[in-house]
Amino acid sequence: MGARLKFSIETARRYPLSFVLKVLVVGSALLTLGALFFLLAYIIVNGVPHLKPSLFAWKYNTKNVSLVPALLNTLIIVGIPLIVTVPLGVFSAIYLCEYAKKGSKVVEVVRITAETLSGIPSIVYGLFGLLFFVIYLRWGYSILAGSMTLSIMILPLIMRTAEEALLSIPTSLREASFALGAGKLRTVFRIVLPAAIPGILSGVILGIGRIVGETAALIYTAGTVPRIPGSVFSSGRTLAIHLYTLSSEGFHTNEAFATAVVLLIIVLLINALSAGLARRLGKGN
Repeated sequence: MGARLKFSIETARRYPLSFVLKVLVVGSALLTLGALFFLLAYIIVNGVPHLKPSLFAWKYNTKNVSLVPALLNTLIIVGIPLIVTVPLGVFSAIYLCEYAKKGSKVVEVVRITAETLSGIPSIVYGLFGLLFFVIYLRWGYSILAGSMTLSIMILPLIMRTAEEALLSIPTSLREASFALGAGKLRTVFRIVLPAAIPGILSGVILGIGRIVGETAALIYTAGTVPRIPGSVFSSGRTLAIHLYTLSSEGFHTNEAFATAVVLLIIVLLINALSAGLARRLGKGN
């Protein structure tokens, strides 16, 4: 122990800049972990004691402020955008990586546009969804309007992530497939795409996270009605909007913390399942 300490002090004297960088890196990591654990502990300590059966009632009212309708709406609003965006994003990425000409200006324009759309604030998407889906198409405040707005929001994210996953596949795999007599289509869908699935799934996880935590765009398009929707044209609030509404009203702060715990558990479960699926697919390939 003493020899190691002496070696560290001697190293710090000989390479002061490296020592300072190491301290900054370790300090930043500890600060990040500390902030994360503090946030999780604060939510759990304030939320778990207020988890009660009334919060899981089938119907919402002002007494029980049930989160079940919001939970079901969240699952629906997660599912519809994924059904729309995952095929579009993956097929667009396949075209950009495998079929488009290298150095094409069209490809560069598509990539720049996708990166630009990824940086647009969500409230701008909400305003677009309000004007186009809610008013122009006359869908009203509905689950479908909110889902289509979120589809446009996460499409660039999934497309760019899928593109990077496809670009990370070694060219030697493609050349080996061609050497064995496989065509372009078979090579893409039987060799390249399966190998890129773990990376594509990472983009899907990020998209799910953005959908689950979104509030601004959905307030403009899906509404805030606390009920189970009868159809995709019915209005409904998600868990994030439910949490925001309870906390902003100020009458159900304890229930808001309990809702935060449930939302946290859902996000952790989704991430754990997705990570497990990615590892399994990675081993299979």
